[in-house]
Amino acid sequence: MKKNIVTLLLIIIILLSACRPRDSAGTEGTVSVLVYITGVVAGSPSYEMLAAGAEEFAAEHSNVTVKVYEAGYNQAEWEEQLMSMVAGGEYDLVLGSNPSLPEICASVSRSFPSQHFIITDAQYIGNPRISTYMFNQYEQALFLGYLAGLVTTGDMPLANASKRIGFIAAQEYPLLTGHIVPGFLDGARRTDPDIELDFRVIGNWSDASRAADLASGMINAGVDVFTSIAGSAAQGLVRTIAQRGAYAVFFNSNEYSRAPGLIIGCGSMEQKKLTKEIIADFLAGNIQFGSSRTIGVQDGYLNFIFNDPGFRDYVSADIQERFTVFMDDLHVGRIEYTVPPL
Repeated sequence: MKKNIVTLLLIIIILLSACRPRDSAGTEGTVSVLVYITGVVAGSPSYEMLAAGAEEFAAEHSNVTVKVYEAGYNQAEWEEQLMSMVAGGEYDLVLGSNPSLPEICASVSRSFPSQHFIITDAQYIGNPRISTYMFNQYEQALFLGYLAGLVTTGDMPLANASKRIGFIAAQEYPLLTGHIVPGFLDGARRTDPDIELDFRVIGNWSDASRAADLASGMINAGVDVFTSIAGSAAQGLVRTIAQRGAYAVFFNSNEYSRAPGLIIGCGSMEQKKLTKEIIADFLAGNIQFGSSRTIGVQDGYLNFIFNDPGFRDYVSADIQERFTVFMDDLHVGRIEYTVPPL
């Protein structure tokens, strides 16, 4: 009987703690942040930048503590794990980055209505405890696709006459199929409307051997320029282009050194910068919960990495010149495009 009473008291304490009032500036000037990684940090540039930004901010501010939690790749377990993490009311803010995470957070918030969530690389409106920031990935895909189109139709050594580019994805999800893939093809076809896209799916984020097999088959089908959103599985693509001879462009971070002369274009996503700004705004009470903000090239959160030998030394001068003009036009808003609804 005594054991049951103690258990009941613990449950009551947890529930009271989870439901205590909390504003966006934290408790007594301090903020505890849970960085909830839907996957693992290693091998994912966006997660690496998210974790690094939060940890750097905490190192610079003694009133901020950060815990990075890796939830793994089993999406069916994410909601239960997040529910257990916030049940004790320990965290003022849950910070994540995944297009599917807002719906999970909305479900968790029904049990813990005082918990705040901020999700990047996602779009969700209407929940008073959730704020999201959507990187304009159609835009990043557009300029990387434009470069891929210039290369596949140009005279660089590994380009062939097929006008066929490739996209290898770990899994399909709305942002990928609705924005990223169409944007990549849109950009490529601005160089030549006859360009075709070979799109293939691995089925998970870790199977590098499967990615290598897909890439090899795509090269056999005429693909000479690839891109990929596949987490650690992209190692298989890099290995194959090195063995077989093909080019690649990459999203979000500097990947040139992984295959010098073959990875000839990399976008940059300022996830670390955004993460630090988010926590600062949360501390100041400046987050508009219930809203979503879209950020891109003109806002300074997406760009292309020009200043690297992988681009400067291996991409032909005429392609560099045409691509630079395109990026300049994109920065000042002269490139028109329509982002499809998700």
